[in-house]
Amino acid sequence: MKIYNSNDIRNIAIAGHASKGKTTLTEALLFLAKATERMGKVAEGNTVTDYDTEEKKRALSTSSAVAPLEYKGKKINIIDTPGLFDFAEGAAEGLRAAETAVIVVSSRSGLAVGDEKAFKSAGSRGMSRIFVTTKMDDERADFYKVFNGLAAKFGSSVCPIVIPIVSNGKVSAYYNLIDDKAYAYNGLKSSPSDVSHDDEQRFEAIKEVFNEAVAGTDEEIMEKYFGGEELTKEDKIKGLRIGVADGSIIPVFALSGATGEACDMLLDFIADACPAPKSEYASCDGEPIELNPDVNGPLAAICFKTVADPFIGKLSFFKVISGKINSATIPYNTSTGKEERMGKIVTMFGSKQIECSEIPAGDIGAIVKLTGFNTGDTLCSSSKVVKLDGVATPNATYAMAVGAVKKGDEEKIANGLSRLSEEDPSLMFYTNNETHQQIIKGLGEQQLDVAVSRLKSKFSVDVTLSVPKVAYRETITIKVSAQGRHKKQSGGHGQFGDVFIEFEPFDCEKLVFAERIVGGSVPKNFFPAVEKGLNECMEKGVLAGYPMVGVKATLYDGSYHPVDSSEMSFKMAAALAYKEGISKAMPIILEPVSTVKAICNDEAMGDIIGDINKRRGRVLGMNPIGDGMQEITAEVPDAEMATFSTSMRQITQGRGSFESEFARYERCPEHISQKIIAESANE
Repeated sequence: MKIYNSNDIRNIAIAGHASKGKTTLTEALLFLAKATERMGKVAEGNTVTDYDTEEKKRALSTSSAVAPLEYKGKKINIIDTPGLFDFAEGAAEGLRAAETAVIVVSSRSGLAVGDEKAFKSAGSRGMSRIFVTTKMDDERADFYKVFNGLAAKFGSSVCPIVIPIVSNGKVSAYYNLIDDKAYAYNGLKSSPSDVSHDDEQRFEAIKEVFNEAVAGTDEEIMEKYFGGEELTKEDKIKGLRIGVADGSIIPVFALSGATGEACDMLLDFIADACPAPKSEYASCDGEPIELNPDVNGPLAAICFKTVADPFIGKLSFFKVISGKINSATIPYNTSTGKEERMGKIVTMFGSKQIECSEIPAGDIGAIVKLTGFNTGDTLCSSSKVVKLDGVATPNATYAMAVGAVKKGDEEKIANGLSRLSEEDPSLMFYTNNETHQQIIKGLGEQQLDVAVSRLKSKFSVDVTLSVPKVAYRETITIKVSAQGRHKKQSGGHGQFGDVFIEFEPFDCEKLVFAERIVGGSVPKNFFPAVEKGLNECMEKGVLAGYPMVGVKATLYDGSYHPVDSSEMSFKMAAALAYKEGISKAMPIILEPVSTVKAICNDEAMGDIIGDINKRRGRVLGMNPIGDGMQEITAEVPDAEMATFSTSMRQITQGRGSFESEFARYERCPEHISQKIIAESANE
């Protein structure tokens, strides 16, 4: 594949809801452009962009994939992104690397939540957007119903480009409003067709919508149109190019990805009217600077995706914003603060690596085995250090504890999951130092299930997942005094330590130790031993073995033996006093409580509040944030949060999201405390 100027490059992200035909559409576009010799099928596991073993097994996309094609003198980088919310990182990667989002909507079921989210995400990045109503070959397809739904949701900017001609309830041809011609299809092959359809009035109204939208983008075209002149194809393409770039026009195409019908018209539109790579702002010494897609400009490239594979090595996918990257480039990584040693440069066609001499501004490529270059990192010149915006990684909210099936595999688990989280930044792995559990955290059940499967296939480690333990605490509620007397005689020097300690509740995390010894009943040199003995005991409470907090211990009396007393003796005596005193001080269990900020659609607000209440949560307030969304602030015990992520998704149909942050520890209700104590006794 030759090297293209940035003006002749189109970066397109195929996005939208799950199972609406994104990968199938990608296959049709690749086949039409003769980039492949046949159209693969998702169900058969032979598509270009669903090449991973898990994707083939599950017949769905779990990560983004790049497949370039050449068409009409343009290079079009297609980035097929996953639609399942569990794999939203893949969608974020694709949108970061593209200028245009092609949002695939089913012509049977209409606009779905994933389509809305893709539209919003692309809009927030200032991207051009195109709607494609696919599956038009299905007898249940209803283009006009879907189009009206899009117009109702997104307004008058929604503009039809290719519409179906329906005869006797079936699509007989597709009408291209740019050409002002109809085409019938036999598979991928098109031929001119007479306009014969069921609804003449609606058809004319659609044409009027199109012409007015195009005319509104440019004064010259507007004068021509309202002056009664016929708009030429060149006028229409010019107006569409302007409108698509500035977002005033959101084109809508009717087609069938499965049969390839009308996909050629989408490909023509991408080549003719979609924007080329544009300038971006980056941070340089704390100030924003504009970088143009110029091969002679300063180097700036963003890593938007990482593949960490034990067999093929590490692949860092990148987009060059300015300058160019070749084998002679010595790039500076702004994240590591070091110059990188350039590896082999390739373009990716699904899983296939194609060596290339350079990647110019605006284009997409990958570097093999560049260990320090990860998702979100910027490569630039050391003489002009810049930092580009990274990938908008979704917030991980669903956590599970990872258990080794085979003892001794803990280190292999840690290494494997660390590699997988390097590949997918929305997947987090860490060890909870309090519960001593290995935790994997992501966006949902399916993402974690895929991670476990990949851990087994790629790193030969088998694991189980379980609900993570909660890091409870214990404390006391009343003031008590206790004696600890340690005496042991076994010939020669014995052991003797005797202390009287007062335990009382105190607002503190760690033990507060004090003394008020009078008359030297306990020598000062033994005070540290008493404190050390108490601190060691604080690590394990008397109820369920959780760390003890909120205790002040005051040493106020005791006795010693001039020969048999030692630091160890007083340490043991302190432990005995602790055991007796804490047990009498009416100990209780404390549970962690987090502040939860949940964002949901207005319709789901009541159900979300109800769900929070069921989880023993307290709603603190609600705040409308616009666009039909509400922010609910609540406090919820961590023990009740394990399934909240799943509930949020179900109640809001995927529209909602939440963040949680530790707030404090609170007294655990008695019936739950008893359950915790019983469980600890059985461990």
